[in-house]
Amino acid sequence: MRRRCSRRLCFNFFTMTQKLAVIAFGGNALLKSHQKGTYQEQIDNVTETCRCLVPMLKAGYKMVIGHGNGPQVGNVMLQHKAGKEAAGVESMPLNFCVAETQGSIGSLIEEGFRRIFAEEQINRGTVTLLTHVEVDANDPLFQNPTKPVGPYLTKEEADRNHAETGDIYREDPKGNGWRKVVASPKPIGIQNVQLVRQLADQDIVVVTVGGGGIPVAMKNGYLQGVEAVIDKDLASAITAVEINADEFYILTDVPKVYINFRKENEQALDVITVEEAKKHLADGQFTEGSMAPKIRAAIMFVEKTGHTCIITEAGKLGDDQCGTRIVK
Repeated sequence: MRRRCSRRLCFNFFTMTQKLAVIAFGGNALLKSHQKGTYQEQIDNVTETCRCLVPMLKAGYKMVIGHGNGPQVGNVMLQHKAGKEAAGVESMPLNFCVAETQGSIGSLIEEGFRRIFAEEQINRGTVTLLTHVEVDANDPLFQNPTKPVGPYLTKEEADRNHAETGDIYREDPKGNGWRKVVASPKPIGIQNVQLVRQLADQDIVVVTVGGGGIPVAMKNGYLQGVEAVIDKDLASAITAVEINADEFYILTDVPKVYINFRKENEQALDVITVEEAKKHLADGQFTEGSMAPKIRAAIMFVEKTGHTCIITEAGKLGDDQCGTRIVK
């Protein structure tokens, strides 16, 4: 079933041609919580998300795409584990699994865009860059895993896995189940980021920092892979700053950001300042592993550029009141 994407223009797209937008695809752009993760499910989801970007593409936006990989990288880890148990095939480290999913998800997104380009007669190209993202080897976040990966489990399944492997599981704030959490250090540098800008300036839709990037840290004088998953929203925000993007969109599975989420006094936020966002964050309104990293990414982008960040779901992009806008 196609996602309904309004063709009304959010932020007057027709008058904003040749602007550069960085758009971070949320996990639901690739895989819904109730789905198994088949190829067909993922290509269908990706294509519908790409279709929602048609108004921006037709308005001439230059476009850079970031994306998550939480369910996919977790599934790859499970596949490696099963291969080792069944056939003695050596499991690969987490950074290698991130690289695998960067390539596979990038391929899905490229295919989705090519279909949309053909349907809408848009003369654009698309390319995926495997992207290493540097982190600090001594980042204390290595000792405090928060990033959810892999499938949703019941409490009983999570407890059993924890007892067998020592892996840490936490409950999803939206009530979908329990997921494994891994270290998510702060990104401090995007490799080859200027190449991203050069390609975007040639009207190529660039897919980069997939899954937050392949995590690397400086050891023995050169960058080496490390066991972690980097937050894709923060990595996308840093990319947006470094390539001087005009706008930054974070696509998620809710139309707006909420305070008092799922409570009787729940309130949708339309426009908030950086200071208001910081206050809500300090008050614990946003959950780690869910909305909190998106708000931090938005704050960082707006503070460093003075431009607006919009958090919304892909199907709302054509609505002239779409999303929550974080402004300076």
